[in-house]
Amino acid sequence: MARKLKVFQTSLGFFDLAIAAPSMKAALEAWGADSNLFHQGAAKESKDPDVVAATMAKPGVVLKRPVGSNGSFKEHADLPTHLGDDGSRSTPTKSTVKPKKSGARATDPEGDRKAVLAFEKEEARREKQRRKEEAAREKERDRRQRVVEKAQEALD
Repeated sequence: MARKLKVFQTSLGFFDLAIAAPSMKAALEAWGADSNLFHQGAAKESKDPDVVAATMAKPGVVLKRPVGSNGSFKEHADLPTHLGDDGSRSTPTKSTVKPKKSGARATDPEGDRKAVLAFEKEEARREKQRRKEEAAREKERDRRQRVVEKAQEALD
Protein backbone atom coordinates (compact mmCIF):
# COMPACT_ATOMS: atom_id res chain seq x y z
CA MET A 1 0.00 0.00 0.00
CA ALA A 2 1.14 3.54 -0.64
CA ARG A 3 2.56 5.74 2.07
CA LYS A 4 0.42 7.97 4.26
CA LEU A 5 -0.19 11.46 2.87
CA LYS A 6 1.39 14.58 4.34
CA VAL A 7 0.47 18.20 3.68
CA PHE A 8 3.07 20.46 2.05
CA GLN A 9 2.86 24.22 1.49
CA THR A 10 4.84 26.79 -0.51
CA SER A 11 4.50 30.23 -2.03
CA LEU A 12 5.10 30.56 -5.78
CA GLY A 13 4.26 33.66 -7.79
CA PHE A 14 0.95 35.22 -6.83
CA PHE A 15 -0.26 32.20 -4.89
CA ASP A 16 0.39 30.13 -1.79
CA LEU A 17 0.14 26.47 -2.83
CA ALA A 18 -0.74 23.42 -0.76
CA ILE A 19 -1.04 19.73 -1.58
CA ALA A 20 -1.55 16.43 0.21
CA ALA A 21 1.15 14.09 -1.11
CA PRO A 22 3.07 11.06 0.16
CA SER A 23 6.49 12.73 -0.18
CA MET A 24 8.29 16.00 -0.78
CA LYS A 25 9.30 14.76 -4.23
CA ALA A 26 5.66 14.13 -5.17
CA ALA A 27 4.70 17.63 -3.96
CA LEU A 28 7.51 19.23 -6.00
CA GLU A 29 6.40 17.33 -9.12
CA ALA A 30 2.78 18.41 -8.62
CA TRP A 31 3.87 22.05 -8.21
CA GLY A 32 6.05 21.78 -11.32
CA ALA A 33 9.12 22.94 -9.40
CA ASP A 34 12.51 22.47 -11.07
CA SER A 35 14.52 22.84 -7.86
CA ASN A 36 14.18 21.52 -4.32
CA LEU A 37 12.07 24.21 -2.64
CA PHE A 38 12.29 22.36 0.68
CA HIS A 39 16.09 22.56 0.66
CA GLN A 40 15.90 26.27 -0.18
CA GLY A 41 13.45 26.91 2.66
CA ALA A 42 10.63 28.01 0.32
CA ALA A 43 8.40 25.02 1.09
CA LYS A 44 7.52 23.15 4.27
CA GLU A 45 5.30 20.48 5.73
CA SER A 46 2.18 22.08 7.18
CA LYS A 47 0.38 21.08 10.37
CA ASP A 48 -2.25 23.87 10.20
CA PRO A 49 -5.62 22.12 10.75
CA ASP A 50 -7.42 24.28 8.16
CA VAL A 51 -4.82 23.57 5.48
CA VAL A 52 -4.76 19.87 6.36
CA ALA A 53 -8.56 19.65 6.12
CA ALA A 54 -8.68 21.45 2.75
CA THR A 55 -5.92 19.38 1.15
CA MET A 56 -7.11 16.04 2.54
CA ALA A 57 -10.52 16.74 1.00
CA LYS A 58 -8.78 16.82 -2.42
CA PRO A 59 -5.56 14.80 -2.13
CA GLY A 60 -3.15 15.22 -5.02
CA VAL A 61 -4.81 18.43 -6.22
CA VAL A 62 -2.76 21.62 -5.95
CA LEU A 63 -4.83 24.11 -3.96
CA LYS A 64 -4.17 27.87 -4.11
CA ARG A 65 -4.89 31.06 -2.23
CA PRO A 66 -3.67 34.62 -2.85
CA VAL A 67 -0.15 35.12 -1.52
CA GLY A 68 -0.01 36.69 1.92
CA SER A 69 -3.69 36.12 2.67
CA ASN A 70 -5.16 33.93 5.36
CA GLY A 71 -8.11 32.79 3.26
CA SER A 72 -8.96 29.21 2.53
CA PHE A 73 -7.19 27.16 -0.10
CA LYS A 74 -9.21 26.50 -3.27
CA GLU A 75 -8.58 24.71 -6.53
CA HIS A 76 -9.14 27.96 -8.48
CA ALA A 77 -8.19 30.97 -6.35
CA ASP A 78 -8.57 34.64 -7.25
CA LEU A 79 -5.55 36.87 -7.66
CA PRO A 80 -4.48 38.92 -4.63
CA THR A 81 -6.40 42.17 -4.22
CA HIS A 82 -4.37 43.80 -1.46
CA LEU A 83 -1.60 45.02 -3.76
CA GLY A 84 -1.02 48.77 -3.42
CA ASP A 85 -3.01 50.78 -6.00
CA ASP A 86 -1.41 54.12 -5.11
CA GLY A 87 2.10 53.03 -6.03
CA SER A 88 3.14 52.39 -2.44
CA ARG A 89 4.06 48.89 -1.46
CA SER A 90 1.72 47.22 0.93
CA THR A 91 2.99 44.40 3.06
CA PRO A 92 0.67 41.58 4.00
CA THR A 93 -0.03 41.33 7.69
CA LYS A 94 -0.20 38.14 9.65
CA SER A 95 -3.45 37.26 11.31
CA THR A 96 -3.57 37.82 15.05
CA VAL A 97 -5.53 34.60 15.44
CA LYS A 98 -3.19 31.73 16.21
CA PRO A 99 -4.06 28.33 14.76
CA LYS A 100 -5.18 25.76 17.27
CA LYS A 101 -2.45 23.40 18.34
CA SER A 102 -3.70 19.92 17.80
CA GLY A 103 -2.11 16.89 19.33
CA ALA A 104 -1.84 13.71 17.37
CA ARG A 105 -4.27 13.64 14.51
CA ALA A 106 -7.03 11.10 14.92
CA THR A 107 -6.18 8.28 12.59
CA ASP A 108 -8.83 6.98 10.28
CA PRO A 109 -7.41 4.04 8.31
CA GLU A 110 -10.35 3.99 5.90
CA GLY A 111 -10.09 7.75 5.32
CA ASP A 112 -6.33 7.51 4.85
CA ARG A 113 -6.76 4.70 2.33
CA LYS A 114 -9.33 6.71 0.39
CA ALA A 115 -7.08 9.78 0.43
CA VAL A 116 -4.12 7.77 -0.88
CA LEU A 117 -6.26 6.29 -3.66
CA ALA A 118 -7.56 9.76 -4.56
CA PHE A 119 -3.97 11.05 -4.67
CA GLU A 120 -2.91 8.23 -6.98
CA LYS A 121 -5.92 8.89 -9.22
CA GLU A 122 -5.08 12.61 -9.42
CA GLU A 123 -1.43 11.80 -10.10
CA ALA A 124 -2.46 9.48 -12.96
CA ARG A 125 -4.71 12.25 -14.35
CA ARG A 126 -1.81 14.73 -14.29
CA GLU A 127 0.50 12.22 -15.98
CA LYS A 128 -2.10 11.54 -18.68
CA GLN A 129 -2.44 15.30 -19.24
CA ARG A 130 1.37 15.64 -19.53
CA ARG A 131 1.51 12.82 -22.10
CA LYS A 132 -1.33 14.42 -24.07
CA GLU A 133 0.43 17.80 -24.09
CA GLU A 134 3.73 16.17 -25.12
CA ALA A 135 1.99 14.37 -28.01
CA ALA A 136 0.47 17.69 -29.15
CA ARG A 137 3.93 19.37 -29.01
CA GLU A 138 5.45 16.48 -31.00
CA LYS A 139 2.69 16.72 -33.60
CA GLU A 140 3.25 20.48 -33.92
CA ARG A 141 7.02 19.91 -34.22
CA ASP A 142 6.45 17.40 -37.03
CA ARG A 143 4.08 19.78 -38.81
CA ARG A 144 6.64 22.60 -38.62
CA GLN A 145 9.37 20.30 -39.89
CA ARG A 146 7.27 19.32 -42.92
CA VAL A 147 6.59 23.00 -43.67
CA VAL A 148 10.31 23.80 -43.41
CA GLU A 149 11.20 20.88 -45.70
CA LYS A 150 8.55 21.96 -48.23
CA ALA A 151 9.85 25.56 -48.16
CA GLN A 152 13.42 24.29 -48.57
CA GLU A 153 12.41 22.21 -51.60
CA ALA A 154 10.67 25.23 -53.12
CA LEU A 155 13.77 27.34 -52.47
CA ASP A 156 16.09 24.76 -54.05
